[in-house]
Amino acid sequence: MKANCWTGRNSVEVLDVPDPSILSSRDAIVKVTSTAICGSDLHLVDGYVPTMEKGDILGHEFMGEVVEVGPGVNPKLRVGDRVVVPFPIACGSCASCRAQLYSCCENTNPNAGISEKLFGHPTAGIYGYSHLTGGFAGGQSEYARVVLADANVLKIDSDLTDEQVLFLSDILPTGYMGAEMCDIQGGDVVAVWGAGPVGQFAMDSARVLGAEKVIAIDKEPYRLAMAASQGYETINFEDTDVRSALLELTGGRGPDKCIDAVGLEATHGASHVHLYDRAKQAVRSETDRPHALRQAIMSCRSGGVVSVIGVYGGMIDKFPAGAWMNRSLTLRTGQCHVHRYMKPLLGLIEQGKLDPTRIITHRLPLTEGPKGYDLFKNKKDHCEKVVLTP
Repeated sequence: MKANCWTGRNSVEVLDVPDPSILSSRDAIVKVTSTAICGSDLHLVDGYVPTMEKGDILGHEFMGEVVEVGPGVNPKLRVGDRVVVPFPIACGSCASCRAQLYSCCENTNPNAGISEKLFGHPTAGIYGYSHLTGGFAGGQSEYARVVLADANVLKIDSDLTDEQVLFLSDILPTGYMGAEMCDIQGGDVVAVWGAGPVGQFAMDSARVLGAEKVIAIDKEPYRLAMAASQGYETINFEDTDVRSALLELTGGRGPDKCIDAVGLEATHGASHVHLYDRAKQAVRSETDRPHALRQAIMSCRSGGVVSVIGVYGGMIDKFPAGAWMNRSLTLRTGQCHVHRYMKPLLGLIEQGKLDPTRIITHRLPLTEGPKGYDLFKNKKDHCEKVVLTP
């Protein structure tokens, strides 16, 4: 079969690879009908996530049709079922899964020792996201093996299109969790750093959860225009001092809730500030660029909440711990516990309260995956989200 594969830093190729097979009794094989390129995939391509190996199949946002099931799979999941696959792999029975902390599953990462050394404790297995998270083949392929399938798929029984439900695999639940962690109250002002796909969904979710005003912060005019088309305020950090603008928009108090939907590859509007972290990153004295996180903490009103859903992988410098502690800020974060949100969000889509398709700008065949990565990474042709069809 054909698959998008990591072949080195800044190198993605479509390769012929072996078809997946049932390796455990609870596995299923899915014929992929739609998959997508995620901003997190760019961290792999850019070389910021360790333990990638040449030929690893990329992709953790995918859905399709079940074509084979193992003998131990719950009979409720059958050949022919249409399913969306969440990116974290959960066992469903460990202490973390019982607490609905699915991305912290204690049983699904066969390389737990590697992630334990980096993070202190292991994380769940993740499709297509390096050997740090298990080395599982991803879903940017014609077929994919789904592990513990009866605990790790959402069946789609309605006639919703792939594009309406595909993002239940990752970015829609991630954006929603970012807003939910803010504990939004009526009248709240919510500022979102990053107007990429996850940031857009965080904004939509904040509005659904009752925010009075939502503010998008980014530097790409087309992304800000997409946010503005939904009625959100916008700030371009390349020509505006973000903290000053937020104070002006909030009567001098700052936003009630702040969401970092950027993560480790953030940029800063002031070149000297950006170069400081870029240089430290280049010599590996820090792994991540925390511009958005710092700015969110410094901008949030006292007693507010900073919610972090942008991916961070290692260590950061100049964390404003004083501001965080002395102003009673609450910091919440986590890889998304996707399984918790899939059914409720499916309901919101069916009710017309959320429209995930609004962020799709490019549709390509799987064989043009490398082109999709180039468009998305380099922000060509106003690329916001690429959906691939095998």
